[in-house]
Amino acid sequence: MTKLPNEPATVVVMDADAIRKAIRRIAHEIIEQNPDASRLILAGIPTRGVEVARRLAEHIESVEGARPALGTVDVSMHRDDLATRQRLTAVETTQLPLDLEGRTLVLVDDVLYTGRSCRAAMDAVASFGRPARIQLAVLVDRGHRELPIRPDYVGRNVPTESAEKIRVRFENYDGVPDSVAVVKP
Repeated sequence: MTKLPNEPATVVVMDADAIRKAIRRIAHEIIEQNPDASRLILAGIPTRGVEVARRLAEHIESVEGARPALGTVDVSMHRDDLATRQRLTAVETTQLPLDLEGRTLVLVDDVLYTGRSCRAAMDAVASFGRPARIQLAVLVDRGHRELPIRPDYVGRNVPTESAEKIRVRFENYDGVPDSVAVVKP
């Protein structure tokens, strides 16, 4: 673990190389459980879940020669905790392949915490169709679940205190090197 300069309360738990390795491992686990990449949909939860899904799709394509379909599942209007959130997130377009029937949909997010985003994503998917099954892939599982939701694929478990935050940064979104950090209160 390394501390970021000028941020004594921030501890980096994954650097760019660790993120790359975690995504590669998750991609291989997805391939093991879903051997037909052409029947697979990776749907990212905005914003950084979309980036994780894109990177997973690239790696799966490099291994399998077939690229899974990519999608985006916006959870903004399906959350059950809108009244308790400090700020509302911008609504984005949900984009999924038209035919979900008989396909496996892997919801992809950067951090799994309470499980509420995942539940909201499943609600959003239900309005588009009925996939054969839904799996969950996350870059970081920090614990503290409020709902009975468990990821199928995890890049790294990072135990945290409730007051701490996990901050995921990607160079193409944030202009800083890829990293996962724990931000202490």
